Amino acid sequence: MDRTLFEKIWQHHLVEELDDGAALIYIDRVFLHERTGSIALKSLEADNRQVVSPEHVFCTMDHIVDTMVGRDDNTKVPSGKNFILATREACIDANIKLFDVNDPQQGIVHVVSPELGIVQPGATLVCPDSHTCSQGALGALAWGIGSSEAEHALATKTLRVSKPKTMRVNFHGEMGFGVSAKDMILHLIGTYGAAGGAGYVIEFAGSAVEALEIEGRLTLCNMAVEFSAFSGLVAPDEKAITYLKGREYAPKGELWQQAVTYWQSLFSDEQAQFDKTIEIDCADISPTITWGNSPQHACSVNSRVPSAQADATQNQLKALKRAYEYMDVQPGSALKGLPIGAAFIGSCTNSRISDLRLAAKVLKGRKVADNVNAICVPGSTTVKRQAEAEGLDKIFIAAGFEWREAGCSMCFFAGGESFGYRQRVVTSTNRNFESRQGPETRSHLASPATVAASAIAGCIADVREYL
Repeated sequence: MDRTLFEKIWQHHLVEELDDGAALIYIDRVFLHERTGSIALKSLEADNRQVVSPEHVFCTMDHIVDTMVGRDDNTKVPSGKNFILATREACIDANIKLFDVNDPQQGIVHVVSPELGIVQPGATLVCPDSHTCSQGALGALAWGIGSSEAEHALATKTLRVSKPKTMRVNFHGEMGFGVSAKDMILHLIGTYGAAGGAGYVIEFAGSAVEALEIEGRLTLCNMAVEFSAFSGLVAPDEKAITYLKGREYAPKGELWQQAVTYWQSLFSDEQAQFDKTIEIDCADISPTITWGNSPQHACSVNSRVPSAQADATQNQLKALKRAYEYMDVQPGSALKGLPIGAAFIGSCTNSRISDLRLAAKVLKGRKVADNVNAICVPGSTTVKRQAEAEGLDKIFIAAGFEWREAGCSMCFFAGGESFGYRQRVVTSTNRNFESRQGPETRSHLASPATVAASAIAGCIADVREYL
């Protein structure tokens, strides 16, 4: 019987079917960070239980750690230092590999794991973080969990999981000029709604996905959770194999060829049945940006803020009214040209070296507009070092961007750094919820290239005019 990629990985990791319809699934890797990981480790210790396989557990400092140059354990996040100290102590006690504050491999978990080859095709990987789905880009089944589930996975190497339905999203054709993976996923969510993937694990496929480099696929899968999906993944191909070869935690020697042989079996069979399929013509996608307070409020950068549809329900009308008011926009008003006060390039969605290269291409020889607070936070210290070796930092700084240390930073406002009250921000992050980047900030999600173009223009801009 033909099977989907997801079904192959699921069956390979199935320990037991449970009476209530759920399943016990074997977990290959657990990744932790200091915001929730320390809670799981301390709870485990309090219950007098052990991490059963510490060599398969990794932890990084990313969420709370300061990203200012010269940082240490101190942070603006209330009680942040306590989280950092507790995480370090718990990792030492449990003999877990920790990418500490100033470790040369430190960074955002979903950036560090792929770049070190910790996540691999066909593996199951969990992390107490919703954007763990990013790592499906390498053909793994990776998903976010809570701290209690993390405890269970640490102690047993298994998790109880309700099997999701399967969806394939086919992106056909070639992407247009100035269009990136971020525009693809925003277009999908804007077209089918933020709940469009609820209950499904999504396989991204089609010629446009095959054409994406791995870092673009990481962006695509990163926002599967913003589509309410259980996870997203892409079948591993030669690009994935080439990407992993030689990375620190990737198989070596004879194990490498064994692994490649297995990875090459990981694809959806020709007659495999999906519960739902969505077809998207990439010719319909242009540089995309959000206008409201949900990722589903996304449209072409040259569009106008949409009005309510004629068949909108009372709840939908109420939500739209709130979005207009919160974002201080009017239905029918143009997005392009809307003045901004800040620009942010960073987050697990778009902070990789390819993101920084593209933004630098836009910024080179130009200056950020007056009154725009522009910040770039590389996704990992490795990315930062590589960018500096290529001279990208000089381009960012000369343009007027602040150049920071690696971390989650202002992807979210945890009581520490912010862009200021009601500041309008064009951002490469993944969530534009109310006050996500500071008190009542108005966040517009976009690609790093659109962020860079908007920073220069001082308003929402079409990046195609800057390439």
